[in-house]
Amino acid sequence: MGRVKGKSGPLARRPDNSAFKQQRLPAWSPMLTANTVLPFFYFMALICMLLGVWLLLMVQSTQEIKLDYTDASNCNICFEKRKNVSNAGESCSCKVVFSIERPFKGDVFFYYGLKNFHQNLRRYMDSRDDGQMVGRKKNLKNPSSYCEPFTRDQNGLPIAPCGAVANSIFNDSFTLTYHESNQNKFRVPLLRRGITWYTDKNVKFRNPRMDNLSLAQVFDGTAKPLYWHKPVYELDPIDPTNNGFINDDLIIWMREAAFPNFKKLYGVLHRANEPFIQGLPAGSYSIDISYNFPVQYFQGRKEVVLTTLTWFGGQNHFLPIAYLVTSSLILLIAVILTVVWCKFGKNGKNMEE
Repeated sequence: MGRVKGKSGPLARRPDNSAFKQQRLPAWSPMLTANTVLPFFYFMALICMLLGVWLLLMVQSTQEIKLDYTDASNCNICFEKRKNVSNAGESCSCKVVFSIERPFKGDVFFYYGLKNFHQNLRRYMDSRDDGQMVGRKKNLKNPSSYCEPFTRDQNGLPIAPCGAVANSIFNDSFTLTYHESNQNKFRVPLLRRGITWYTDKNVKFRNPRMDNLSLAQVFDGTAKPLYWHKPVYELDPIDPTNNGFINDDLIIWMREAAFPNFKKLYGVLHRANEPFIQGLPAGSYSIDISYNFPVQYFQGRKEVVLTTLTWFGGQNHFLPIAYLVTSSLILLIAVILTVVWCKFGKNGKNMEE
């Protein structure tokens, strides 16, 4: 049944076009006319324009200051010193002075930034052992082959944490100081804990089980990465609970950036005492830098960023500009369609062949 006699191919198997063999469902087929389409275009252009202006105002309300300290001021001495690999173990410090003209009100975030550092290379991103980072003791002493050649040190001890990502951790440190007009100095307090994602701190990164042992005993039999100054269980000498694989700086660094120019959170202003309750006051500041991270080998630059945030984030002009450009294009198309409709299609004039 259902075959059409004398025919072959796909049409031969098609059922008859009858109420018994075919279903017919009601459907809504809108009639797209100029009276319905053109108002929609103008409405969408207005919405995109309002969103773009609103987001642009939100971005402009944030305050941001960037300081490139790669070879600024007396940091050029450390910059030249880090060119020689043999000086990697020697400490070097420098200071950068700057001023804030308008006070930074509200929460202030302190970032460090790198330029021309490609964390998004496939080989680099794969050079890690997530099983080791989650606290598996089997992986602690037997790192994954993905970490090669950063799996074992010259003595054959397994490296913890292994891989190129952990080995290249950013290790500059900063101390921010506020200088009042009356020559008083205040060290700017920065919150260095609780700045990671919750899932990273509690799920993706965990220390191995202690079993009534100290953290140093748990990591006994492992070696620190080649370019590290301290083992992983001594990363934070002030807070013992911030050591091992759950160290905040380590976790933030291990989340690779998507672009070669990026910034990562270093700390958040602690607004508990004067004169920082309202934020960062205007005035003169200095940053004492422990200069450790070399950038000459990849022709990079280093910077610190002080910024305020809104619910929309920091100073990112891409989205508001995208909305404004989109609204302009939609408005242009709507005007062109309106002119064409008025000249050729209104009331059916000039449409006859």
